[in-house]
Amino acid sequence: MLELTHPYGAPVRPFMAAHVTYGVAREAWHERGYWALRREIFCSETQLFGSAAEERDEHDATSLPIVALAHHAGNPEEVVGIVRVFEAEVGLWYGGRLGVARRYRAHRYVGGGLIETAVGTAKASGCRQFLATVLLPNGPYFERHHFHTLDRIEVCGRPHLLMQADLRCFTAIPAPAPARRTGRCAA
Repeated sequence: MLELTHPYGAPVRPFMAAHVTYGVAREAWHERGYWALRREIFCSETQLFGSAAEERDEHDATSLPIVALAHHAGNPEEVVGIVRVFEAEVGLWYGGRLGVARRYRAHRYVGGGLIETAVGTAKASGCRQFLATVLLPNGPYFERHHFHTLDRIEVCGRPHLLMQADLRCFTAIPAPAPARRTGRCAA
């Protein structure tokens, strides 16, 4: 006899891919997914910004958009995490706008993989210091990923931490050559 583990009509958990890869956005659908998830997290969910136009800043023109891609049946099909990195001055890199799709947050590997890829990509590009502005409640998560707090600051009226990565704990990850244009986040 067939045993029912979920009664008829009970909610079904959404599918989550077991295989996730990380890298600089290289295809148009990567970039579309990057921007859509950024808007969802930073405008709709956290309401850090009121609109997509407010959420963008001067750093987006030179940032490298990094994405976490969920693979279904062996193929990358969905952007489930995002972060950007940019060089503020020679050797000084910043990471920011890190976010993970809501249903993938229970799997700590997605955020950690984004952090590893962001810092590793910057390190391969000559980073000597890597900083990030992190919402205050997320500080302990970043501490577990080899960051320490330099200062408490306010960004968009919300308390943040200015944190620095311990570069000795990260492996350099060279960014691949752009697939179709500059590979930089301009859209």
